[in-house]
Amino acid sequence: MADFGGSNTPKELRDKWQTPVEIFTALDAEFGFYLDAAANIQNTLCAHYLTERDNALECDWISYGAIWINPPYSNIGPWVTRSAEQCREQLQTVVMLVPADTSVGWFKLAMNSVDEIRLITGGRISFIPSKLNIKGKSNTKGSMLLIWRPFIKPRCIFTTVDKDELMSTGSKTLKETKSHEIN
Repeated sequence: MADFGGSNTPKELRDKWQTPVEIFTALDAEFGFYLDAAANIQNTLCAHYLTERDNALECDWISYGAIWINPPYSNIGPWVTRSAEQCREQLQTVVMLVPADTSVGWFKLAMNSVDEIRLITGGRISFIPSKLNIKGKSNTKGSMLLIWRPFIKPRCIFTTVDKDELMSTGSKTLKETKSHEIN
């Protein structure tokens, strides 16, 4: 299955970009993430996470809340398959952030098992590089969310969300959280 191409990032850093905390926070408010299933210590956004060393494509994703995945874009297909399996086995919602590309094999695979495909409209997400000296664009395509929900026969419904709305909601939530911590 073809995967994302066109990256100018050095190969050793290509799969280590972090989702902007504002985007994650807005989605976390909706889904309540407990586990980041594709992370490392530098880019995780959850207290509980699986690293490359944990081999998330082989182990169980034990979670007490929704599961977040910003998978390695160089090999998305196996993550789609594993997400569908782990949603059913763990009885948890799984949310995956991927390039908005309907021409690749993993997208057709996802359509067979996801409950929702949520297109992020209004611009591209600017991912955070694993090394701050990386220059250039962090995203050459738009993004979308693949959402698997337990207890529901997959509907493969298409919805949209505006990127700026996600950023604004996440920023507001972060500010409110900081103000509660101070008081």
